[in-house]
Amino acid sequence: MAPTARKRLALTLAVTLVVVVAAAALAVTALQRDDVEAGPQPTLPTFPSRSPTPEPDPCRGGADRAFVPETISIRGKDYSVLALQRDAQNVPGVPPLTPSGKWEFGWDVAPSPLPGSRQGHVLVNAHTYPDGSALGNRLFTQLPQGTILEVRGEGQVQCYRVERRFEVPADSRDSGYENDDGPRRLAILACSGDRSPSGDWSHRTIWFAKAVNATPSAPRAPRAPRAPSAPTAAPASS
Repeated sequence: MAPTARKRLALTLAVTLVVVVAAAALAVTALQRDDVEAGPQPTLPTFPSRSPTPEPDPCRGGADRAFVPETISIRGKDYSVLALQRDAQNVPGVPPLTPSGKWEFGWDVAPSPLPGSRQGHVLVNAHTYPDGSALGNRLFTQLPQGTILEVRGEGQVQCYRVERRFEVPADSRDSGYENDDGPRRLAILACSGDRSPSGDWSHRTIWFAKAVNATPSAPRAPRAPRAPSAPTAAPASS
C-alpha cells in the first residue's frame, strides 16, 4: 500500500474513534443528567383498607318494654299510627277518610296488646280505596312473606317479620285477627275483595308478622273484658 493511502486510512480510523468516544461521552452525560433531574421518586404512604362501618341494626335486641306505637316503617318509609278507640259496636276504630288519614295506620288501643308486650296481637288496620290510592292498597304489593316492619314509639323499636297473609269474608268471626294471649305478632288488616255500590268490601286481608328479637318485657296490666262477640273485621273503606 502506498504511503499516502496508509495516511488516509489512519486518519479515517482516528476520526471514527474520536466520533465514537464523543458519542459515548454524550450518552453517559445525558444519562447522568436524567438521573440528576429525575432524582429518586418519592414513596407514597400506604394506609390499610377499611371496610365501611355497617349501619346499626334497629331490630337488634327488640323493645325492652311495652310501648304505644307512633310509626310503622315499611321498606324505609314511615307511616303514622293513630291510637283509636272502639265504637259502640266494639269494632276497632279506623283512620279518618281524609287525604292524610288514608296513609295512616289505625291502632286498637289498650287493653289490646302493645308492641313489646309478652304476648298477644298488636292490632292495626289501614284503608283500601277503590282507586288504589291508599295505604291498604300499597300493602298488597309491599308486604310479601319475610318483609321486616319496624314499629317505633316512646324511644322503643320492635321489629316484626311478615310470616303469613290470608283473606277472609268480611263477616268472619274466627280469622284469628284478635288474640290477646297468642304469640307476639303485629296483625294488620285491610279491606279487599269486591266493593259494593254502598261502599262495603266483601273480604278482609290479614297479615301476621312475628316479633323479631323480642325480649321479655314487663307484664301487661290487667285487661278490661272484651265484648263476647267482638267482630274481627274493620268497617269498609271508601
